[in-house]
Amino acid sequence: MFDENERLAIQEAHWLTKEFGAEAPLYAAMKAEKAIEQRDFGRCARWKRILEILTDSPDAKSAGSKY
Repeated sequence: MFDENERLAIQEAHWLTKEFGAEAPLYAAMKAEKAIEQRDFGRCARWKRILEILTDSPDAKSAGSKY
């Protein structure tokens, strides 16, 4: 069972994939970088987790193999 933060990260990753497709990991990385610039390390950790979910998902692997 996932805790609430993990569930929200998975939900956000799915939404990003639906909205941005193969560009979703890039979007998450840019959000993480912006959070670092603003010294908001909690938000950065959240975006890094979303990025991990996106890069580990089967959808990301199949989208990457198309190009």
